[in-house]
Amino acid sequence: MTARDALEGQALDATVIGSGVGGLYALQRLRDQMGMRVLAFDDAEDLGGTWHWNRYPGCRVDTEAAIYCYSFDPELFRQWRWSERYPRQPEVLAYLHEVARRHDLRRSIHFSTRIARAEWNEDAARWHLTTTDGVRFTARYVLEGVGLLSSTNLPDFPGMASYRGELHHAARWPAGGVDLAGKRVGVLGTGSTGIQVITAIAPEVEELVVLQRTPQYVVPLGCGPFPEAKRARMDADREAYVRWALDSAAVFGLEESSTPAMSVSALERERVFEAAWQRGGGFGFMLETFGDLLVSEEANRAATDFIRAKIRALVRDPAVAAALSPQDFYAKRPLAVDGYYETFNRDNVRLVDLRATPLIEFTPRGVRTAAEEIPLDVVVLATGFDAVTGNYLKIDTVGREGVRLADKWRDGPLGYAGMSIAGFPNLFMIFGPFGPFTSQPLVHEWQIDWMTSLVAHAERGGHRRLDVDMAAEAAWVERCREGMAATLFARTDSWINGANVPGKPRAAMFYMGGMAAYARELEAMAAEGYAAYRFD
Repeated sequence: MTARDALEGQALDATVIGSGVGGLYALQRLRDQMGMRVLAFDDAEDLGGTWHWNRYPGCRVDTEAAIYCYSFDPELFRQWRWSERYPRQPEVLAYLHEVARRHDLRRSIHFSTRIARAEWNEDAARWHLTTTDGVRFTARYVLEGVGLLSSTNLPDFPGMASYRGELHHAARWPAGGVDLAGKRVGVLGTGSTGIQVITAIAPEVEELVVLQRTPQYVVPLGCGPFPEAKRARMDADREAYVRWALDSAAVFGLEESSTPAMSVSALERERVFEAAWQRGGGFGFMLETFGDLLVSEEANRAATDFIRAKIRALVRDPAVAAALSPQDFYAKRPLAVDGYYETFNRDNVRLVDLRATPLIEFTPRGVRTAAEEIPLDVVVLATGFDAVTGNYLKIDTVGREGVRLADKWRDGPLGYAGMSIAGFPNLFMIFGPFGPFTSQPLVHEWQIDWMTSLVAHAERGGHRRLDVDMAAEAAWVERCREGMAATLFARTDSWINGANVPGKPRAAMFYMGGMAAYARELEAMAAEGYAAYRFD
């Protein structure tokens, strides 16, 4: 009997979609800690989620490994020794493979299997799921760990089909790698992926053409060995360390500042910014310097003035420095890599500012801008992701009364706490819309523990269905919209509000009150019997 035949018609307690950081823990929690009959599914040929697909040159985590890890396995937490402060993709993927090995998770995962449709059956109180190859089975609960940043954004540039060179999206990099040595390579996109690719490949290619659509504020990451002081703190008291991390706004393992930028002198601001720049740490420049960079225009301007001055000092050609200098707010996902601006001093690196000379089309030989045709042997598309909602909408999800999720989210997402959607009972999202704006692994764990405790509460009460209340959802969404509107994120185009994908509704998609407040509120609601939910 094939795996496909064995799956047909099964009635599971739960299904997990995805085998990345969230999906792996959800599977372990449901199967091993709660004793449920559960299977996980992933359309990739192996586990890892984002870390399986994103294997492009220079790929590494830009959250400290001290935070980018699980805490549920005390022995693993103590034994695993990260080699770097910000590990490269192969090491992160090896870590996830070790988690799966230790907990024997592979036996419960169907790889190369995409869930195409999920339809709620009210009478049976079950989800009817169908794979892309037509296999049907049911589950009482569905947990979707499909990834915040994993649905690739592939713009349809004119003439792409005519291009005769190699064309690769960074998030679907060939497993065997790409030989770039001695070639003319173009990189389109300068977000988090693009800046990593650019700095990594510049020394090996014959010519690197950076096709910049939008200049970015990039600060040093500060790569190096794993900090021993942080390791000692983790080893001394795992539970206290995790509590400290979660009892913060952004869960990056940083000492978040509450000092207003304008409450100190200009000389002191310069000193604080310079110390953060020299220290590295990426997100620390936004979070550890001053507490109001994301809400005060004046404070934000102080930060942007500092970074632009750094660009002018680091880039020898004044015209290139000017083109690399953003003029908007420092209010996107923070970008950090070592040596980014210095890369543009190399003789084999050329910046093409697509604001000044827009990209017209791809040609058989390369790309054509308003000013010239640029011959390229390889084009790397670092064009980012259809973030937050993209992968959820790739599944044809049908809830109560035949309502499709695509219709409910037509004008932007709706949901409760990044975990539930009214009208879609027994369905949970891991880091879905309107969850906290934080780093992810420890928050993945927190959310999965919370939602599975909600499931256990329903099971103890003999309830077959649980659904978040429509009014509670509406109130949560409104709070998130108001919270986002109070920040400078709302006034800057980025994937955080969906502005990076043409035609996607621009919308608030995060809870901006911070993880500590988020956790306190949801824990209090749980202690009161999960008042935001309806059980039947």
